[in-house]
Amino acid sequence: MLGLRGPRLPSAGILLLLPFLLLLLPHAAPALHRASYKPVIVVHGLFDSSYSFRHLLEYIDETHPGTVVTVLDLFDGRESLRPLWEQVQGFREAVAPIMAKAPQGVHLICYSQGGLVCRALLSVMDEHNVDSFISLSSPQMGQYGDTDYLKWLFPTSMRSNLYRICYSPWGQEFSICNYWHDPHHDDLYLNASSFLALINGERDHPNATAWRKNFLRVGHLVLIGGPDDGVITPWQSSFFGFYDANETVLEMEEQLLPSLAHQSELPLLRLVGLKSRGKRKRQVGREFWCQESWGPGLSCALS
Repeated sequence: MLGLRGPRLPSAGILLLLPFLLLLLPHAAPALHRASYKPVIVVHGLFDSSYSFRHLLEYIDETHPGTVVTVLDLFDGRESLRPLWEQVQGFREAVAPIMAKAPQGVHLICYSQGGLVCRALLSVMDEHNVDSFISLSSPQMGQYGDTDYLKWLFPTSMRSNLYRICYSPWGQEFSICNYWHDPHHDDLYLNASSFLALINGERDHPNATAWRKNFLRVGHLVLIGGPDDGVITPWQSSFFGFYDANETVLEMEEQLLPSLAHQSELPLLRLVGLKSRGKRKRQVGREFWCQESWGPGLSCALS
């Protein structure tokens, strides 16, 4: 691919994800009952493919024999640059029959850009049955940083002026621009973003209430990321944190748009079911929160 390096998911990244499967999948059971494990659906990231997750498949097969694992082989390689709403529709058609065959529910593991695709899926699917949504190193609050991918795609633009491309109708035809979030041009972002501002609830739209209700059907939400990510910028975006206009990272609970100051909760907080102003989280599922290390620079959150 024009000298572009391959997907950034190292084998270590997969290995750091594996302990979560021990939490989310049923405990070891006799062979007779192994067929009861919930199916696992994996959605890859930017410039990625199903091949990148072969080690994950091997691990699940070894530790939970009989588990049905599907790594969706859609929008591989350069096709992952297609607009995210187009990808959401494609993945929706792929996951619907899997969910229909699993009335007990499924687990959804989504990497990088795939985490945004999955979050949109969970918002637009009225009757999804996702028990656990694992977002692995995904820019849930957007991206604002130079990466090899961006330099390859837009070689003459740096992060400070990329908004001129991304916040145009032409730019929104690229998946990367669908979640480009320039903190210095927030008004342009809110008006031009055809994807992230909508699924974050930052811009009002007729489906906002329905999307929130759909998303809250998720049993468990797992967010994984860390300062050694090397691509997601800021890395706190994996936890819905992001820059303010001074490029100071604000955690999700600290974010309050001036235009919404009169409201008691942020649209984003309402979307994921968490209270602002330091109040205790209203959990989507069982209560669990962790800040311990799962490896170099990685921390986790499960709700």
